[in-house]
Amino acid sequence: MIERAAAARDAGLDSLFVGDHHNVATPYYQNVPMLGRLLAEWDSRPAGALFLLPLWHPVLVAEQIGTLAAIARGRFIMQCALGGGASQFEAMSASLKTRPSRFEAALATIRQLCAGGTVEGVRIAPIPPEPLEVWIGGSAPPAIDRAARLGDGFLAGPEATPEHARKLIDQYGESAASYGRVPSAIAIRRDVHVAATHDDAFRIVQPIVDAGYRGFSPDALVYGDAHEVAQQLASLEEMGFTDVIVRHLAEDHDAVVRSFEHLAHVRDELT
Repeated sequence: MIERAAAARDAGLDSLFVGDHHNVATPYYQNVPMLGRLLAEWDSRPAGALFLLPLWHPVLVAEQIGTLAAIARGRFIMQCALGGGASQFEAMSASLKTRPSRFEAALATIRQLCAGGTVEGVRIAPIPPEPLEVWIGGSAPPAIDRAARLGDGFLAGPEATPEHARKLIDQYGESAASYGRVPSAIAIRRDVHVAATHDDAFRIVQPIVDAGYRGFSPDALVYGDAHEVAQQLASLEEMGFTDVIVRHLAEDHDAVVRSFEHLAHVRDELT
């Protein structure tokens, strides 16, 4: 992960984010300590972490964000979502049924604390040097409405096919307009692999697709040479997405680092 953060930096990518997950059998490096380490490889471009808010105590989240934002040399963005999975919630002694209300209450507390305010006698220090920017993820209609009502930006998931992504952004745009809100970002996550040639990309990715990668539709995945990937990402821009958050498809670390190098050419072509 350290080498990949450096590769993303060298490729000129625009932001650095880490995710949030709990109670998994395979290694999953937790977001706060991992981002703290990766920020040493990063520069003044935006960085942030995802928090599945119903699984966290809001004061702890606010304290962690205050510290990470103080370390970061650039803007800090909190991505957040409801989260899911019974085993994950049971492990954290949280209820799936009360996720929406816990999410909204936690977000309100985190925002107030990160702005230097007091909540029931609690304050945090340090606070982020800039106002906290919040992107909210979701795919169900209530989650999209919540993102439009409460978020600065919206984050669509990597499982969305192009057809589904278009529906999501249309729904979000309608909801944001109904609340009179202008989003700071409309982002979508994409699982990608970029290679020197079309054939090289398919040689690496096709076995992963054939194995049923994460249960996703192959249409939701982005892979090919730099020009092909740029065309696929440009189609997302045409829909209205402002940012694409990339996660790599390949399991081989060297292949991932090379994919980052090719992403530099993708970015050049898109700009």
